[in-house]
Amino acid sequence: MGHEEIPLSLDELRQLSLWTADCAEQALPLFEAAAPGDRRARDAIEAVREFGAGGKRTKAIRTAAWAALKAAGELNAAGRRRTADDPAAEAQAVEARAAEAAARAAVGAAGSAYLHPFAAATQVKHIVAAAQYAAYARELATGDPGAADAVVRWAVERVPPTVREVLARYPDGAPGRTRLGELHRRIEAELRRPSTS
Repeated sequence: MGHEEIPLSLDELRQLSLWTADCAEQALPLFEAAAPGDRRARDAIEAVREFGAGGKRTKAIRTAAWAALKAAGELNAAGRRRTADDPAAEAQAVEARAAEAAARAAVGAAGSAYLHPFAAATQVKHIVAAAQYAAYARELATGDPGAADAVVRWAVERVPPTVREVLARYPDGAPGRTRLGELHRRIEAELRRPSTS
């Protein structure tokens, strides 16, 4: 099934990429604390930032995104290992889950460079994923939904008008019914509101 094509310029993609890189960086310390010396999330953010700053959209961005996704998968496995009788193991599992979400924020940032100009609800994830996962990572790390709220506010306050304009061309996204879906809906709704600045 084909979708209507949406106008989308390279400059708009670059501005989106820079904003999503900034969003993902909000959670990057959580990844690096759980995986010291592992550069995969940072490399994904740096690759998309380079594109946003005027570089070419090369295979290196996808390669970095896949590597960060692999890191997220490894952390997911670590986060599943928990023992109710072992508070230290539980704390490590929470740290791993937060770090996994931080890695997924980096994947989302890298993926923003590949937003497709098709009127498909699934494309909205390329716009909101970095902020969504960064917020979720902060919430997991602290156990406080207010930490996610703070990241959402931060992201919305710093979104370039161009990103709002790009999102307005797309149909409503298709988030799930999970906490991640709730964060997606909130970020998308905030970005669809007219800017007050």
